[in-house]
Amino acid sequence: MRHWLPALLAAAFSAAAPAQVAGLNVLASGAPGDEVATPQVRAQLLAYAPQGVPVGAEAAEAANAARRPVWLGLRLEHQPHWHTYWKNPGDSGLPTKLEWTLPPGVRAGEIQWPLPQRLPLGPLVNYGYEGTVLLPVPLTITPEFEPGPAAEAMEVRLHASWLVCKQECIPQEGDFAIRLPLRGSSALNGAAFEQALGRLPADLPSGGQTATLSSDGQRLHMRISGLPASVQGQPLQWFPETGDIIAAAVSPAREGAALTPATWSQKWEGDVWTASLPVADTRLESPAALPLLLAAADGQSWRAHAEVQGQWPAVQPPGGVSPQMAAALQEGAAASAPASASSPASSPAGAAAVPARVFFFALLGALLGGMVLNLMPCVFPVLAIKVIGFARHGDNLRAQRAGGLAYTAGVVLSFVLLGGLMLALRAAGAQLGWGFQLQSPLVIALLAALFAVLGLNLAGVFEFGQFLPSRVASLQAENPVIDSFLSGVLAVAVASPCTAPFMGASLGLAIGLPAAQALAIFAALGLGMALPYLAASWLPALARCLPRPGAWMEVFKKFMAFPMFATATWLLWVLGQQSGINGAAALLMILVALAMLLWALGLQGRARIGLAAFAAAALIGLLAGIGPNVTRLEESAAATTGNAASAGSRWQPWSDAAVQAALSEGHPVFIDYTAAWCVTCQYNKKTTLASQQVLDAFDAAGVRTFRADWTRRDPVISAHLQSLGRSGVPTYVLQAKGRQPQIFSEVIGVDEILAGLKALEAAP
Repeated sequence: MRHWLPALLAAAFSAAAPAQVAGLNVLASGAPGDEVATPQVRAQLLAYAPQGVPVGAEAAEAANAARRPVWLGLRLEHQPHWHTYWKNPGDSGLPTKLEWTLPPGVRAGEIQWPLPQRLPLGPLVNYGYEGTVLLPVPLTITPEFEPGPAAEAMEVRLHASWLVCKQECIPQEGDFAIRLPLRGSSALNGAAFEQALGRLPADLPSGGQTATLSSDGQRLHMRISGLPASVQGQPLQWFPETGDIIAAAVSPAREGAALTPATWSQKWEGDVWTASLPVADTRLESPAALPLLLAAADGQSWRAHAEVQGQWPAVQPPGGVSPQMAAALQEGAAASAPASASSPASSPAGAAAVPARVFFFALLGALLGGMVLNLMPCVFPVLAIKVIGFARHGDNLRAQRAGGLAYTAGVVLSFVLLGGLMLALRAAGAQLGWGFQLQSPLVIALLAALFAVLGLNLAGVFEFGQFLPSRVASLQAENPVIDSFLSGVLAVAVASPCTAPFMGASLGLAIGLPAAQALAIFAALGLGMALPYLAASWLPALARCLPRPGAWMEVFKKFMAFPMFATATWLLWVLGQQSGINGAAALLMILVALAMLLWALGLQGRARIGLAAFAAAALIGLLAGIGPNVTRLEESAAATTGNAASAGSRWQPWSDAAVQAALSEGHPVFIDYTAAWCVTCQYNKKTTLASQQVLDAFDAAGVRTFRADWTRRDPVISAHLQSLGRSGVPTYVLQAKGRQPQIFSEVIGVDEILAGLKALEAAP
């Protein structure tokens, strides 16, 4: 069986994943315009250049004189009760992000964020905007901008993404384009920009603004001077620009009452506004200065830049890390601080090396996780291919060893490349995790086609050599090592839906490490996965246990076509969770046409030409006619593994607000982070999580259960997984108010959950 050509396709599928991941929530269709509308938000790109766009000498003069303003802005009109978020979203949410495509010599500044609103949601408080808001951005036109003598306008393109929420949250994005006349005026939206710019917070004079830490590091005592006399004595609202430093969900303390972690106080000492604000218990940074917005009741606002005085307490590691690991991380942070100060560019932003013993255990966990990955159902079809390959070599120990080394190289290299791609996209700001390529309908469709083709080949419907040039078809026979190498590539392509035990913590740690250490962990995963085959190919004792070549191989080969078809069927189901029934049906019809084409190409004589031409025409027609349905996300599709539960059902759809509300009511919560393409998730859901013993124990402890579906790309879920030290699914978390979350193993058992509940009850 020659399966190396489909394996090549698998490698191409994985390489194609980022482009699809980036476009999962694009709302605009066709050519970008200046407006994108959804049921929740109407977004429009506006421009304001009352004196036109300065060019050449005019640009230099405008820059020196600080005049000739050119502004762009995204206006968001929200439907009632829907909102988007400020630069610091508060307890949950994501800020709106703008990515500009501009001509050479033109630069876009930062968003000039208007004063936000406080948006309480149960026990949470977010910062954002309802109604209509304009997010203005200044453009700098440099003398290097040379549009050419015949140019009449400057074209600007924008890719914007935002999170719009009511009770539920929906990630949305769109593409915009606008043309600014070079010589004419763009002042139609002047009133909107003047109003927005007039309401920007004014900067207070520098100096006289401090934030003093209490001795226990739990409160900040603010002293802000320079505020106008007209507001002195009035209560003010405050908005921290830096997230996770000051607790957002706090209330003013009653007069004379003692302050608690959930309250704050303010008063005036002459012309100085003072306040006592609680530090967030989720703080992960220790800033030297704290930017803060203050707002009066009449809409006036000011921006203070308070210097922090006092010593921040050490930052606690995220929940789920063992005390030994926490101590090691703190030791490593202290040991690496001088080196970081002397060579800040030695590692990526936010990536710090860990102590040697922590890194060793991470490598060991990755190696063991890679070995266990061979037992996951995702990898079973590839196991069959390897059994046939080993049996074909028979007593040829040299061929077995060469094949084992080549297979190992294919697996390790693929893991490293996939890990490097994931790290690169993370560095670029994408919220991704292990298995991210399967959040793309295109990648799922291509993998389904790959397994369908492999199944047809195993079943004897066709042989690749029948319709490949003889030189290409003989490549495998002359170079069986290539076949083994590409089998390793295929193994990694199909292993990504699984997260084996020991892998979760190692992958989660790898995301925050410098590139060299992170890639070493990915390489250890690959080595662990390939190790059983490498050992079998190099140890004669193990090799003698392998089956000998014989007639059974042909029967076994055809039998193994059915696991391939089963895998393709599962992938069709996964696609249906993302693209709906129309997408799954379209892919099924395309696969039928593909199967007919492969069968026709294997025929002999004149029938081959006619039937192959008919099948090719049918395949092309289906790809053009119904192919777009395969990759089109259907909003009404469940996109879930069964967690889009109806009201009152046991498993509720996850949201951070719902979880926090349950915790505030005194209920423990159990969260199942899952995805339709995760086979381990489906196994656990049908076994342990469906066990009556577990469900009764949840009821007895008053546990609220939630499912966080990650079938589609969800940056909010990705961020929560990352905060738990995980980068993929399945992840299972048990948490109670005021206690560190318990994180369970990937293949969860009944006893493990019961032990976790008992530990929760025993905790003080």
